[in-house]
Amino acid sequence: MLHAAILKMLVLDGESVYTLTSHPILLLIARIILVNSRHKLASLQTVFWWTLRCVNIHQQLLEERSPELFSLAQTCIKQGTEAETLFTGSESWHLAVQFHLECAYTFLYYYEYKKAKQCFSMAKDITKLQINLTGALGKRTRFQEKYVAQLILDVQRTDEFLLPHSELSPSPTPLENLTMNYDLNDDTLLNEIKLADADQYRVPDLCAEELAVILGICIDLQKNNPVHKLTEEELLAFTSCLLSQPKFWAIQTSALFLRTKIEKGSTRRMERAMKQTQALADQFEDVNTSVSERMKIFYCCQVPPHWAIQRQLASLLFELGCISSALQIFEELEMWKDAVICYEKAGQHGKAEEILRRELEKKETPGLYCLLGDVLKDHQYYDKAWELSRHRSARAQRSKGLLHLRNREFRECVECFERSVQINPMQLGVWFSLGCAYIALEGYEGAAKAFQRCVTLEPDNAEAWNNLSTAYIRLKQKIKAFRTLQEALKCNYEHWQIWENYLLTSTDVGEFSEAIKAYHRLMDLREKYKDTQVLAILVRAVADGMADRAGEVASGLKGKLQELFGRVTSQVTNDGEIWRLYARLYGNGQNDSGEDIEKSLQYLTKAHKCEIQSSDWEKDVSSFKEVVKGAIEIAHVAIKCSKNKSNHQEALQILSSARLNLRGLSSKAKKLFVDVTSNEVHSEIADEVTTMDNMIAELQELSNQLRDQC
Repeated sequence: MLHAAILKMLVLDGESVYTLTSHPILLLIARIILVNSRHKLASLQTVFWWTLRCVNIHQQLLEERSPELFSLAQTCIKQGTEAETLFTGSESWHLAVQFHLECAYTFLYYYEYKKAKQCFSMAKDITKLQINLTGALGKRTRFQEKYVAQLILDVQRTDEFLLPHSELSPSPTPLENLTMNYDLNDDTLLNEIKLADADQYRVPDLCAEELAVILGICIDLQKNNPVHKLTEEELLAFTSCLLSQPKFWAIQTSALFLRTKIEKGSTRRMERAMKQTQALADQFEDVNTSVSERMKIFYCCQVPPHWAIQRQLASLLFELGCISSALQIFEELEMWKDAVICYEKAGQHGKAEEILRRELEKKETPGLYCLLGDVLKDHQYYDKAWELSRHRSARAQRSKGLLHLRNREFRECVECFERSVQINPMQLGVWFSLGCAYIALEGYEGAAKAFQRCVTLEPDNAEAWNNLSTAYIRLKQKIKAFRTLQEALKCNYEHWQIWENYLLTSTDVGEFSEAIKAYHRLMDLREKYKDTQVLAILVRAVADGMADRAGEVASGLKGKLQELFGRVTSQVTNDGEIWRLYARLYGNGQNDSGEDIEKSLQYLTKAHKCEIQSSDWEKDVSSFKEVVKGAIEIAHVAIKCSKNKSNHQEALQILSSARLNLRGLSSKAKKLFVDVTSNEVHSEIADEVTTMDNMIAELQELSNQLRDQC
């Protein structure tokens, strides 16, 4: 009863504490002293720092991020940055490094990635370390004969700089008291990269703070990059460097835990990942390593809790198909959500319900009712959880809202999500789902607000930026949409839908240069991509000298647009409209430049060929008239082009080609569109036939004149 009461007192922002937390009363006492009675400890220089540590530990125990804890953490960090006397002087450098690292991890957890990066950089600058990913010749497999480039981490001290007062840094823990780093034992892969020149990249002997800085930069890299093979290789380079100097329990545990998470996806490394995770889980029972050794540099490393490692072990077992072993661990950890997922994936839906009802008989909690609602997809259990929590469970409203969303009941879904974020505004997923629900209801102002909160919480969420731009477009705020799409592309450069939105918005707001750039990128991402409407707008802007958003005349982009059309027509060769636009870009034969006139003729001819290759144009009068119009235009440009030719033979060929084209169309018109009774061409196409015949005569006359000159 006391344990349950203490856990209840540690609930914040509707988020409950992990039920199997050991000795939660110690955290409660720490909170009473460092948070509730902070004003009485003003004379204690480091009270802000210990409060920050208390906040970080408390947050690790909660299911979701707590705005109250984040606000308190920000206050502590602000006080720390103002406490100059504590971190000045050569003997305080290690304190400064530790404080900046702890601040960085706090910011990282609460989605403040830029601030976190700044803190990691400040810590690195104090240590004067140069940390770079680089290539070095080496061997990775047992049978490799030649040395090839391998990715490694190069760590050097600036100008052989030695940190002062090194005796103030924690002393290393004996190797036998550290978690064992298992070898790979693979028949092909080497345990570690064998470098051709190992001495060149030898890592200097690093102290606790320096190792913690390298780990911090590694975690920052992981958080700021997508899950990708290249990212994994970069992270493995960091973990290899850290594990090459096993000195501190906290750093060793964090580095090994990170490595197992990366290696679990590799068939050759899966066995080591499994053994290593088991060893990490077992080490907490090891009494040989004292608490004082484990606490060295502990707060600077964000060491995973015991149950997080056990959960990772259970997840690995589940992925390997050992469902009963995974279930046993999840049930021992009282992680009912994971246990339910196991049962659901194993197809034992009844067992999932049974286990939840069994636990509810022991004790009713909002969390268990929410899980039962998830399994049975029934709103009544979420309502029960909501009432049981006295309207303080963000999880209950979140789950209820998701069920409404799944059933496409968007209005009810919005109401639930709004209640959930009112209790805990730091739920990134809920804000995103709320925005999507608002878009479905065409409530674009609500959607814009929701996605704005998303990108505030997680600035590199490309999907949220893209959806925010959609909301702004619907609200007719196109400049804002353009800017948000620029942010989206910074987060995800490979997403073709975002690039397409960016292309359309750029064109819409008059950012013609950006539109050309976006079109090029779409062609990189999608084979034979085309958008004729956008190309038409860009050609009109350049040809008519329209002003872009900055007031600059778009004619200056003619060269870039010609380059784009060259690329488009090399991939899309059968679109007459695109060829016609290309010709217009060169002036449609109306320029004085002989080269431009020749290119216009070339592209108009290709457009005409594409049009006559399409089906049914001969049967429809309006389509036929369009083709005739194109042929007459070609004839006019051909006459102009022939006059610029010094070679009479070439000029004759151009005129003959245009004349033959018109003659063929005229003959076709007289066959297809003739009145049977009067034997005359239909009145609706008679003018075009007359124009063609006149043009044929003119071309014939010009050809005769040229022949006379030959």
